[in-house]
Amino acid sequence: MPQFEAGTFDVIVIGAGHAGVEAAYASAKMGASTLVLTMNLDMIAFMPCNPSLGGPAKGIVVREIDALGGAMGKVIDKTHIQMRMLNTGKGPAVRALRAQADKVLYQQEMKRMLEDEETLSLHQGVVEELIVEDGEVKGVLTQIGAIYRAKTVIVTTGTFLRGEVIIGDLKYSSGPNNQMPSIKLADSLRELGFDTVRFKTGTPPRVNSNTVDYSKTEIQPGDDTPRAFSFETTEFITDQLPCWLTYTSPLTHQLINDNLHLSPMYSGVIKGKGPSYCPSIEDKIVRFADKSRHQIFLEPEGRNTREMYVQGLSTSLPEHVQRKMIESVPGLEKAQMLRAGYAIEYDAIVPTQLWPTLETKKIKNLYTAGQLNGTSGYEEAAAQGIMAGINAASRVLGKEEVVLGRADAYIGVLIDDLVTKGTSEPYRLLTSRAEYRLLLRHDNADLRLTEIGHSLGMISEERYEKFIVKKQQIEEEIERLRKVSVKPEEAVQAIIEAAGGTPLREPMKAADLLKRPEMKYDEISKVIPLETACTPDVAEQVEISIKYEGYIEKAMQQVNRMKKMENKKIPEGIDYHAITGLAKEARANLSDVRPLSIAQASRISGVNPADISILLVYIEQGKIAKISG
Repeated sequence: MPQFEAGTFDVIVIGAGHAGVEAAYASAKMGASTLVLTMNLDMIAFMPCNPSLGGPAKGIVVREIDALGGAMGKVIDKTHIQMRMLNTGKGPAVRALRAQADKVLYQQEMKRMLEDEETLSLHQGVVEELIVEDGEVKGVLTQIGAIYRAKTVIVTTGTFLRGEVIIGDLKYSSGPNNQMPSIKLADSLRELGFDTVRFKTGTPPRVNSNTVDYSKTEIQPGDDTPRAFSFETTEFITDQLPCWLTYTSPLTHQLINDNLHLSPMYSGVIKGKGPSYCPSIEDKIVRFADKSRHQIFLEPEGRNTREMYVQGLSTSLPEHVQRKMIESVPGLEKAQMLRAGYAIEYDAIVPTQLWPTLETKKIKNLYTAGQLNGTSGYEEAAAQGIMAGINAASRVLGKEEVVLGRADAYIGVLIDDLVTKGTSEPYRLLTSRAEYRLLLRHDNADLRLTEIGHSLGMISEERYEKFIVKKQQIEEEIERLRKVSVKPEEAVQAIIEAAGGTPLREPMKAADLLKRPEMKYDEISKVIPLETACTPDVAEQVEISIKYEGYIEKAMQQVNRMKKMENKKIPEGIDYHAITGLAKEARANLSDVRPLSIAQASRISGVNPADISILLVYIEQGKIAKISG
């Protein structure tokens, strides 16, 4: 195949899934000339699995992406069919928004946003090889011989690298949804010396919604209160579609147990490691044999299709077993199966081969993001994508790279976990992974990250000015409540008693009254009204900041202690094997990860406090020069 020069760019993004679109959108918004190369332009931001975004931890990530100036929140706000706030009865640290997507409209809107970016070019093409010279990426080579040159390259190939679809004993080379897999690019990465692992994910069957008996299911409507992921959204979709809840039956469990020998998970056909937090239905039946039933959610895939996603029934059993399994679920006795569920195995790179910027350690100016890095989920992919795009563009534009800390964002937790600890299975974000989750809330993502997005040029001046006004209003109202006293007058006592509180015996500061569990900001605002009422988002921040003040202060003290360790940098080129006293496992793992700070070193698996103490002594005594010299 003759080769030809096809163009030169600042940033090339390989792939246009959820990581790829955020990477490209970010680099283009920052002013870097960006090319997206994807196998199929009609599959941009495609959702091959569940047609939804958000949920615990993940929904907060979508808000963080938006606070930085990313695309995901804006697009889902325009194209969802249902929106719900989860965990409203729990504390603010675990509340999270979840949206059902119209998957076709979501794709179309995301494609349009990319097409409208002046410095971004889209092109349909299959990348087969990375062009690397003297340890630095210089561009890519496509299937037809086109050579695209670039200063930086971001690989976001998702589950396409040597992808194989598995249904029963059938196994064939394929990407998700019967798309073409990426074989030669996988070979190129391995030839460049990257360590890879084999992971697995899966998806459930889809059924025709017209053939569901809804009388045997429970309706799951969206929230009546208008909600949005993006801080820019001002128009809300009110015409929502419901989801439906049903359960597996004893017959479902019997069918699966009788056919376990046909499951590729148990027959040995599947070799890759799957996500333990998102098991297949056969895995759930085996692991939780004491449970008599499991939840099944029926989720519409869009407004203009009758296709319905059977959430909770992920499987790779043979199709004839899947059909019987569907018929065994109440409400689905006569359901028409439109697509069979399947498992997919694919190559992922070991993420400890990455710096916290998501640049690879082996090849300069080469970045990777998304499921390629061993994660699961659209939100985790998009989070990595925006950070890879920011850092690739920053490299080209001469700006300082951006690394979010574990106290800054769930995005920081995600990337730090990947590059520091690695992962033995597809990684999923959970609220339990964040030690500072009270600081990393759905409601305050803009307060945490908008300044960064604005400094990068990804947040408009108009949006930034509104943000500054909001921030000022929060600060002023908190200060007002701390100064104003509430007197035990009759009207005040009535409001307090109506809220379920005990009457005042003496004057009390409004802030202290708000700290009472039963008191809400709405009640306080009746007691000491403002001339101009606070907006709901300002009121929410005021209430959380005052009610959880003590807990937030403790968390900040922990953060400040950790920052001291983050500031203790580890010199480059250190030879850990030459440090006497370090445990053997610590030497190996420190050499592999090459942490940038003592704090990061302390989070590496196999590195214990004694190893950290020894490392600190060597650094403080200046012995590193002897070790690395």
